[in-house]
Amino acid sequence: MPDVDRPRGWLLTVDGAPQSYVDLDDPECLEFEYVRRIAYALEAGSAPGEPVAAVHLGGGGMTVPRWLARARPGSRQEVVEADRRLAALVAEHLPLADPASVTVHTADARAWLATAVEASADAVVADVFGGARVPAHLTSVEFVRAARRVLRPDGCYVANVADAAPFAFLRSQLATVRAVFPAPAEI
Repeated sequence: MPDVDRPRGWLLTVDGAPQSYVDLDDPECLEFEYVRRIAYALEAGSAPGEPVAAVHLGGGGMTVPRWLARARPGSRQEVVEADRRLAALVAEHLPLADPASVTVHTADARAWLATAVEASADAVVADVFGGARVPAHLTSVEFVRAARRVLRPDGCYVANVADAAPFAFLRSQLATVRAVFPAPAEI
């Protein structure tokens, strides 16, 4: 019989906006559609079953790092989360099953990329939000170039871009990515 006093998963909200859904018992439970799309892109962008060196810009509840650690054992992951309080809250209340496989940096994503080792990652996942928006300094060609510098030549760049009709922000971000990556795939 299930334990009815303990929730199956945890919904993390920041300023009222849902940010992450975490199931500590089943990291492969990807509740949000956008998280499933990130997972699909990471699967498509790397050899089946092989460990991945991933950089996650924006940590939230660390849903994607948890999933990647389960789906690709041996993966080496760097998580960059600017919100120190959020990182501390997640570490205390939603601990990682294998904290040794994930290094958490409390830093600004763009500043961290500037100091990251060149060609050190198989994947860079940009999933940074200030409330319900991507911070403006993380929407430029220079930011995407910094992410590309950290990627290996065959690496995968994935960005979560939230928008609504008429999709002006999405169109601008697609143009930004196309300026850096000649043939991006859209999922």
